[in-house]
Parts: sequence; structure tokens; C-alpha cells
Amino acid sequence: MKSLSKSHTFFIGLMLFSLFFGAGNLIFPPVLGQQAGDQFALAMFGFILTGVGLPLLTIITIGITGKDMQQLAQQVHPKFGVIFAVAVYVMLGPLMAIPRVTNVAFEMGAQPFVSESFNSNGWILFLYSLIFFAVVYVLSLNPSKLVVWVGNILTPLLLLSIAALFIAAVVNPLGDVQPAVGDYVTSPGFKGFMEGYLTLDTIAALAFGLIVINAIRDKGVQEKRAIAKSAIYAALIAGVGLTLVYVALGYIGNTSVETFGQLANGGQILTLAVQELFGPFGLVLLAVIVTLACLTTCIGLVSACSQYFSSLTHRISFKGITFLICLIGLLVANLGLNRIISISIPVLLVMYPIAIVLILLSLFNKLFGGRSSVYVGALIGTVAISLFDGLKAAKIPVGAVTDMLSYLPLYKEGIGWVVPALIGGLIGWIIGKSKQN
Repeated sequence: MKSLSKSHTFFIGLMLFSLFFGAGNLIFPPVLGQQAGDQFALAMFGFILTGVGLPLLTIITIGITGKDMQQLAQQVHPKFGVIFAVAVYVMLGPLMAIPRVTNVAFEMGAQPFVSESFNSNGWILFLYSLIFFAVVYVLSLNPSKLVVWVGNILTPLLLLSIAALFIAAVVNPLGDVQPAVGDYVTSPGFKGFMEGYLTLDTIAALAFGLIVINAIRDKGVQEKRAIAKSAIYAALIAGVGLTLVYVALGYIGNTSVETFGQLANGGQILTLAVQELFGPFGLVLLAVIVTLACLTTCIGLVSACSQYFSSLTHRISFKGITFLICLIGLLVANLGLNRIISISIPVLLVMYPIAIVLILLSLFNKLFGGRSSVYVGALIGTVAISLFDGLKAAKIPVGAVTDMLSYLPLYKEGIGWVVPALIGGLIGWIIGKSKQN
């Protein structure tokens, strides 16, 4: 049984780290650090459980089962598998995640160096996104080289940049830790748990899992058990990297309140921090960090989407699909970050719970005999709640329904779908068991 070498496993783990670590992940921890204050340790622990634990659990599930996103969803129904996979790839790809990453790269990595008169000109964003997508397109054309480009080159540069920022913050602390604020005062662990849940990396992991499996196979490893073992090790390496970086960025926010006050935006915290620690050069360092983080994530998303859609249809070449995804992403990116986020939030509130339930059911598939009725029941319970969460976020009037749903356990915390999913799964198991007998 051929297995992956330790060095190859390590670099695939670094590649996976970079695919996960986008601009959103960069700006969440500093805000948590500021608001958690003296409750930082508990809050960060909660954040890591969902911001790191769930995505890695997804990669491990895909590695163990050998099933991609569509195959996992097909356990509900073959048609549902295709519909769900297409919806996720479109959402992660050209219509939402890719344009959002591009906008964040522009706003934090380029806009600070452009005068206000030019910033008001929409052509600046267009030119930046055109260059950005040209680089992404070239680096996405050969998925087998992702380990070399991302794992061996871009990731070390990203980690070195963040390490330089963290070391400077430790050597010259920005200030003393202040008391916690808001929900972090009474329930820091659970609040951090919910913030990690909102990173949306679990859905991204459904797409990145295929990249990891293909990267392992490209090294000549074909036996299912060896692939699963390598995927687990790569996931753990990525998890250690994400944990260390989140703690480092959270620490910067945690010690910055005394100097900068409470800020709502993680980008503002980091911008002020790098200027305080490094002077004018700080903006250049931040631009490097943000650009690398956004570039690696965008390459991963484009590559994952291209691989899936090229396997779904043979009418368009892989190269043609990659170009089409980049072109649509370029056009949508120029709508602006606020508009993209306002559109994406309702969709994510519907899709994310479905993804979590599918992953957990797939992992514990043997416990209930893989009965499709369990999947169907659990997803009916999940969608019944998450659909109205999405409609509410889209400002579609469903007040009467959401008022009733507010009595559900954990609904106010944002995960009211958990109990209905458990009940639906139990009903599905009873139905499946009765049919078997």
C-alpha cells in the first residue's frame, strides 16, 4: 500500500490552510479579541471549535468516505445531490464568495494606497479585479500544481507576514487587556462558538475536500485507506496552522482596545495596529497579508468549481469553465462588497445548516444503517427553520412564523434548526426501521 510521504502531506496541509484562510478569517479574530477582553481564552476556544473544528471534520469525512459533495448529498436522493452541489458551487464560486474575496482584497490591500479622488472612480476596482482574476485564472489552470504554488510558495509567505505582525505585537504590546463587552461577559464560549460558525468555512470545506483528495491521488496514492489517512493528517496540519493564526490575530485585537478603543471592523483594527507597530511600512505588510490570503482562497475556490463543473459537463473544457467562472466573478465583484454581502447572507443562512447536517450524518452513517429516510427527515427539520431564517434576513415579511419559531431551543442563538433536525432524523429512522421489518 503506497502512502504519502511526510513532506508531501505537510505541504498539502499548508495548501489546505491557505485555501481556508481568506480575508474574512483575517478580520474576524481581532474583533473577537477586542470584545472578549479578559474572557479571551474561553471565547477563542469556542471560535476554534466551529471555525476550525467543523471545516476539518468535513475534510476528514470526505477523506474517510471517499465521497465528494454531490455523493454525500445523494444519500438523500440522487437529484438532490446534483441540485445541492450545483447550488453550493455557484454560491462559493462566481456569484458570492469569489467576488467577495476580490472586494476585500481591493479594500484592504490596494485602496489605502489610492487617493480619495481615484477611489470614487469605479474603474479603479475594475482594473484591480481584472488583474486579480488574470492571476487567479493562470494559477487555477493546473490544479495538480496547487500544492507547489500555494503550499510551497504562497503559504510560507503568508505565515511569515502574520508571524512578523504577531511578534511585533508581543514585543511592543498595544495596551493592557480590558473587560469583556456584550455577550462575551455572560457567555464568552458560546458567543465565540457562534462567531466561528459564521466563518462559513464548513461549506468551503465541501469544495476543498475534492482538491485535497485529488492532490493526494496525483502523488500516486490510490488505496482508499491511505487516502483517508493522508487527508486526516493534512487536515490536522491545516487545523494547527489556523488555530495558531487565529490566536495571534485575536491577541492583537485583545491588546488594542486601550489604544484604539472598541472598533466594529477587523480591517480597521489591523490597519491601525500595523501602522502603530510598523509605521508607514505597516500598510505595505497588511497589503501583502490580505492579498496573499485572498489570492490563495480565490485560487482554491475557482479550481474547486472548475473541477466540479468540468466533471458535470463535457461540452466545455476545464480551461473554458475556469475562464467563465473568472469572468462572471469579475463582473459580480464590481457590484461592490456591501451589495454582495447583502445578497449572500440570506442564502448562507439556508445553506449552511443543511451542509452541517449532511456532514454529521455522513460521518455517523453506519450508526443508522445509512437509511435515506434519516437524511430526509433530518433535512426537512433543518430546512423548515433555516428557510425562514433566510427569508427574515432577506427582509421578506415572515414575522408571524419567526415569532412562533422563537420558542424553539437555541433559536435566539442562531441554531434553532438543531432540535427539529434531531426530531426529523429520529422520525426518519423509525420509518426506515418499520419498512425494513
